[in-house]
Amino acid sequence: MKKLDFKKDLKHLYQPGSQDFTIVDVPPMNFLMIDGQGNPNTAPAYTQALEALYAVAYALKFICKREYGVDYTVPPPEGLWWTPDMAAFSLADKDAWRWTMMIMQPEPVTAALAARAIEETRRKKALPALDSLRFEAYHEGLSVQIMHIGPYEAEAPTLARLHGEYLPAHGLAPAGKHHEIYLSDPRRTAPEKMRTVLRQPVRRMAEGGTGSVA
Repeated sequence: MKKLDFKKDLKHLYQPGSQDFTIVDVPPMNFLMIDGQGNPNTAPAYTQALEALYAVAYALKFICKREYGVDYTVPPPEGLWWTPDMAAFSLADKDAWRWTMMIMQPEPVTAALAARAIEETRRKKALPALDSLRFEAYHEGLSVQIMHIGPYEAEAPTLARLHGEYLPAHGLAPAGKHHEIYLSDPRRTAPEKMRTVLRQPVRRMAEGGTGSVA
């Protein structure tokens, strides 16, 4: 049985270069998702969200292997990050952050199969965030991304270059939530070797920088 690895099979989405920004068109994809708010370093809800996501993601993996003959590496966790006023988004005020943590789900996973996996997990483990978990399609479309190598706290210069230089120079404007894909396990990887995909959905600006064009 071939084992799928989406970091390799979808290399253009999960393995961008670390030197230059690249533009990608992200297709609709299905995810397990949990919403929350607060500092990811201190908020219990964040840890609980990851526990529930991983538990259900692995339950689905085993169901797919056992019943459909499809084996795959569980995709990496991903996060959407924002504040109601993005102008106030700051690394210095993480308590105000809102987030959606998620794990991509391949075929043959469906909403019905996800609901079954949630119930199976519930019978085995008491995980507070299970009630908040959902299965949902997410379509990012046109996006700009880059691989960040290093600690999360060192992302700011790259993001400043993205928003202050690259997007204006290419006639692009932000059109969605800041997106990160976590390829490294912080428990096992030195901070300077951490690999994180930084992605920003965008829209094309009309000539003169006003409005969007098809």
